[in-house]
Amino acid sequence: MKDTLGVLLAGGAGERLYPLTRDRAKPAVTFGGIYRIIDVTLSNCINSDMRKVYILTQYKALSLNRHIREGWNIVARDLGEFVEILPPMKRVSENWYLGTADAVYQNIYSIGAEQPKHVLILSGDHIYKMDYSRMQRQHVESGADVTMATILIEPEETHRFGVVDIDREGRIVGFHEKPQVTDIRSPYEPRKVSASMGVYLFNTDVLIPVLLKDAEDQSSSHDFGHNILPKMMDDYRVYSFNFIDENKKEALYWRDVGTMEAYYEANMDLVAVSPVFNLYDSSWPIRTHQRQYPPAKFVFSDPGRLGSAFDSIVSSGCIISGGTVRNCIISPDVRVNSYCEIDSSIIFSHVNIGRHCRIRRAIVDRDVHIPEGTIIGYDTEADRQRYFVTDSGITVVTRDYSLFESPVTVDYFTSE
Repeated sequence: MKDTLGVLLAGGAGERLYPLTRDRAKPAVTFGGIYRIIDVTLSNCINSDMRKVYILTQYKALSLNRHIREGWNIVARDLGEFVEILPPMKRVSENWYLGTADAVYQNIYSIGAEQPKHVLILSGDHIYKMDYSRMQRQHVESGADVTMATILIEPEETHRFGVVDIDREGRIVGFHEKPQVTDIRSPYEPRKVSASMGVYLFNTDVLIPVLLKDAEDQSSSHDFGHNILPKMMDDYRVYSFNFIDENKKEALYWRDVGTMEAYYEANMDLVAVSPVFNLYDSSWPIRTHQRQYPPAKFVFSDPGRLGSAFDSIVSSGCIISGGTVRNCIISPDVRVNSYCEIDSSIIFSHVNIGRHCRIRRAIVDRDVHIPEGTIIGYDTEADRQRYFVTDSGITVVTRDYSLFESPVTVDYFTSE
């Protein structure tokens, strides 16, 4: 992978994850207790032996920038390796990023300066394990100009994905954006359909002129999936790479966590006895930045006052003080006080949950203090009067709740 440059798109506003993205970029949202969403894709890069990565940021990127600086300064710069943030510079345009292709186009000089043979376009908001070197190997062997990673899906799921038509040689001959119904079937599995994963490997000498041409097209939305790739089929060799999952489970695992429901379910995938997405595989580690906290602590074993956690992830620095946690993700430095019952919830860092609280199917943002006796997740209409509640009934408690309900002073200058 030495001649491949990774370009990771991390500038989206993440509107469908609001209010978790009100103060932070989507790739910086907490995942699995100690991680950020972007850590999964960056770990794929490092595990694939790709050591040159640009991260294109834009929207509310302070905490994301800090996380990358503190947690991903792990490569050898004296060997030409880097994980580097590229903020919008308006070097070739007066606009902010107009789409995925425009974001790459606006950094065309930075890409050219590295003189890579290949450019791998990645998204910072997907959860999956993939060895990109396998994709590069096929790309070279097939003589492709561009290779798109695809995943097999059921025909009834096509309305959620960009679907591709692939011939017997693996060449892509058609694109269909979220069709309600399709007769297309995949050559890799005749009963299924191949869908785009948003991972694209270009030859650099193909990518540059294609981006320049798209930038001049006033009718384009400047998106790889909508504009760039569909127009390349006639003039370039566009191939599919059928996803090989390094998660080592029976079912392929790839999640776009762009909605609150998808984000919640991806976190809940982690707490099963046999987790659907495996964080514990030492052959494919997920890396991150972790602050120095003491070990998690569970105290009190009196009848009716048991500090305990079941089917849950409990991070360092947490104190489960006479409360009960079930099927939860508990981030660092959280205190659950006596007689609490927390079920099927995601608790971000630096949260204090007062005594006698009952919380179910909730996401609690960082730095929130939940007053004693608070009940969340048991009365949807009552929750809507105070919190953000999704259509599926997930209650999201944000930091402004603490400003009015608690004497706790929130330090807004701490890292996200």
